[in-house]
Parts: sequence; C-alpha cells; structure tokens
Amino acid sequence: MAASYSIVILSDNDNSHIAAHVDKSFEVTVTIDESQCMKALSDKKHQLVLVDMNYSLISATEICKSIKSDFDIPVIFVSSKDCNTERLEAYDCGADDYLKVNDLSTELHGRLERIIINKVANDQLKMQLAQANEMAFIAMSDTSDLGVNIQFLLEVNSCNNLDELGMRLFQALKSYGINCSLQLRSQFSVKNMEANGMEKSLESKLLLEMKDQGRYVDFGHRSVMNYGAVSLLVKNMPVDDEKKYGAIKDNVFSLLQGADARIQALDTLGILALEKDLVRSLTIKMKDMMSTVDVSYQGVMRGIANIVEEMAENIETSMHHLGMDEAQERSLNAIVEVAISATNTTFNEGVKVDKNLHEFLVYMDSLFKSDNIDPHKMKRIVESLEKRS
Repeated sequence: MAASYSIVILSDNDNSHIAAHVDKSFEVTVTIDESQCMKALSDKKHQLVLVDMNYSLISATEICKSIKSDFDIPVIFVSSKDCNTERLEAYDCGADDYLKVNDLSTELHGRLERIIINKVANDQLKMQLAQANEMAFIAMSDTSDLGVNIQFLLEVNSCNNLDELGMRLFQALKSYGINCSLQLRSQFSVKNMEANGMEKSLESKLLLEMKDQGRYVDFGHRSVMNYGAVSLLVKNMPVDDEKKYGAIKDNVFSLLQGADARIQALDTLGILALEKDLVRSLTIKMKDMMSTVDVSYQGVMRGIANIVEEMAENIETSMHHLGMDEAQERSLNAIVEVAISATNTTFNEGVKVDKNLHEFLVYMDSLFKSDNIDPHKMKRIVESLEKRS
C-alpha cells in the first residue's frame, strides 16, 4: 500500500526507536540534527515532524520554533519523561502535541493522522478565505458603487429620524451622478426631500401616487423605484447606456432596501416609546385613582367598624331587658366579639392590599420615568404579574 503522508523524525541517532512505532502508511525520513531536518523539510513534501526529546529541552524548543517559522507544519514532541514543565515548554514553543514514549505503540498512529488531517483542513480553509478576501478586494477595487453602498448600510443604523436618513441616502446617491427626488414614509409621518433638503410638491405627489405601481416604473428618461416605505424618482436615468442603466437600478435598489429597513426600525422604536408613555400615563392615572379610592375605602371600612361596634353596644345594653339567662348572654356576647374581630381583620387586610398596590404603582411610575428602562427589572415585573395571575 502506498504511503498516505510523509513525516520527518528528528532523533539523536539514525536508528530511532520512534520510527519503529510509525505505521507503514506513513513515509518516514529520519534525521539526526537540525541541519538534516531542515534540509529534508525543504522539499515541501512532508506533513509533520516528530522531535525526540533526548535532545536538550532548549535545543528541541528552538528547533521547533525554526520549523514553525520556516515551514509552518505540525510538530510533535516525544519524551521518555512525564514532566509538566517539559510539556508546557513544548506547547509554548508552538508544538502541536506531546507524547510519552510509553504511549507510542497505542496512540502514535491516531495522533499523527488527526494532526495531519487537521492541518490539511486548516490549509484548505485558509486558502478559501484568502480567495474570498481577494475576490472581495477585487470587487471593491473595480467598482466604487459597492463601497458606497456598504458604507451607507454601515452608517444607516445611526440615523435617528427621517431627515437624517434622507440626507445620508442623498450622500450615497451622489456617486451615481443622478438627480433624484425622495419620499420616505413612516407610520408617523411622510418626508419628501430633494438633494438640498427641501421638497417639491409635484414630485412629492407623483411619488405618493406611484408608490404601489411596482418596483420599477420607467417613463422616458425618468424612473421611479419603490421598496417598502421608500420611493425614489430618478430624473436623468441613462436609458441609452444599458450597462450603466442596469448598474444604477441594481445598486441603488440595495440602498432603498437599507433605508426601508431603518424606517421599520425607527417605527418600532417610536411605537415602543409611545407604549412606554402610555404605560406611564396609565400608572400615574391609576395612582391618582387609588389615592381617591383609598380615602373612600378607608372611610367605608371605618364606617362598617363603627356600625358593628355600635351594634355590639346596643345589644349589650338591650340584653338586660330581654330576660336572657347568663349562658344566653355569654353566647350572644361571643357572637358579637367574633363579628367585631372579623370586621377588624377584614379592615386590616384591606389596608394591607391597598398599601401593596400603592407601592407597586409608585414603583412603576419611577421605573417609566427613566429614559433607559432596565430590561431585567421589566422582566421581573412581568414574571411577578404572571405568577399572581
């Protein structure tokens, strides 16, 4: 069977005991010093080096650094010791693995294959990445349009309103040499703009009427491009230059997609702000209502307690005229005392509930006063409400 991979063994003698443990599926070259090892590696056909740690530790680590620097291939140290200091030095100088001599017969083949296969896979990935980077660089070099679009898409997320978004879009459109009118439609407003920031009524009306007429609407040297909440009127479309015409349509359309995505995000932020204001307003309203209810509630509860106590006094006064014996009087007194106790308990529970609700509303009010709401606090409130329901 032909050897799958070629490896170099660096040992202190040409009858290396390491070579005896290498499977025949590997082609082995044994070297006895650094110069022989580096010369053998110079033909670029080897995939791995096994270094015998019978060399001094300093020499072995320096050799490893040289191999890594000049050839960038895996290095495995083989040692007769089981020493953490030696192992750490091996990894520190760039070694890919460390094997004890006693493990050669059981682990060497698997370690060799795994490291070589990983190296091959990594080299392929590096080559693919280099190719991808080269293609991207060529694309960026060949066309400034792509760079302009990427820059716009990177910056668009910092736009906080339609005016800023529109101005950034016009800055990106400058590179295409086209004269445009723009319409941005959010759930809160419609913004019509020219490159100078102003709007023209005729173009604004035209864009509004044609926003649902399809992605592209061409008429003469003019074109309307629509994407979601964005419409662009190009007044000098180069219809006679098919290549430039197609490039403008394709590249500008990606700008409209980015602008539309930002409008959706701004709408979401606006709705969340409204919801926050609504919740805060409801909390304040609830707190005010609870203050009014609290006063009334306290009055009602005190009134009930007073009625029960007055009733108890009247019963006690009337018992002398009812002709009741002592046992009957004690029984009736017990009933009255239970009623009074139950009334006081109900009153205290009501006060407690009222206090808890008041504290909750105050907490909610303080939470929504802040511009930056702590999401962890919000989550705890939601979890608490769900448990109570």
